[in-house]
Amino acid sequence: MAYKISDACTNCGSCDSECPTEAISEKDGKRIINADTCVDCGACTGACPVDAISE
Repeated sequence: MAYKISDACTNCGSCDSECPTEAISEKDGKRIINADTCVDCGACTGACPVDAISE
């Protein structure tokens, strides 16, 4: 199951560069994770300064 970004996200973009499959993008002022591209590696979770990303 792909990781998800909660409403706590501040849209800082810190997670983007950590994703090895480039599954994270911006839509309507928020970051989203493409579930079809996400490989569940968790690299993005450590990059998020507000802990907005979870399984």
